[in-house]
Amino acid sequence: MIRASFAHVDTWVFDLDNTLYHPSAGLFERMNPRMTAFVMRVAGVDEKRADFLRDEYWRTHGSTLAGLMAEHDMDPDDYLDHVHNIDINHLRPDPQLEKQIASLPGRKIVYTNGTSSYAKRVLAARGLTTPFDAVYGVQEAGLLPKPTAAAFAKVFEADGMTPDKAAMFEDEARNLAVPHALGMRTVHVHDEPETGEHIHHHTDDLTGFLSQLG
Repeated sequence: MIRASFAHVDTWVFDLDNTLYHPSAGLFERMNPRMTAFVMRVAGVDEKRADFLRDEYWRTHGSTLAGLMAEHDMDPDDYLDHVHNIDINHLRPDPQLEKQIASLPGRKIVYTNGTSSYAKRVLAARGLTTPFDAVYGVQEAGLLPKPTAAAFAKVFEADGMTPDKAAMFEDEARNLAVPHALGMRTVHVHDEPETGEHIHHHTDDLTGFLSQLG
């Protein structure tokens, strides 16, 4: 049974974007043009080249921010403020998801490659603020992105959690490799399953999956 494989878990780690809301909400569609515009300004390139670099930095450095910091002299705070300044008024509360998260035994945290302030805005819009004990973003990770091991280490140490007694829920499969290596139970939350030894479970329905654990 699925429940038995999580019986040892006392800390539940959730990614934010495309995990605690469905990708159809389109928040990245709102952020991506802002990222591209920032790359255009910092790198001095046209929109087509900036759009390519935005994706290339994400692939090779873990995030567009990490790529910009590695390749250009830039202020990360300006980037983070600009990219996350999007309208999220279309998000709606999800009382069923809130109920299932709240029912999990132990500590619940959010860990995102975005900022913690942005994450708190999204959680409030989704009606998910109450169940979570802490929210960590890229700034708390020392501006290092998932999937780098050092980013996870900074956040997990700050939280005081024990990884081999924790579970990670994440839409990006590559971001589950380090948690798996640390002994965490891993859940890939995505409409399309991916396989790999670092993925213990897959679901396209987070609420339904969590309902099996209570």
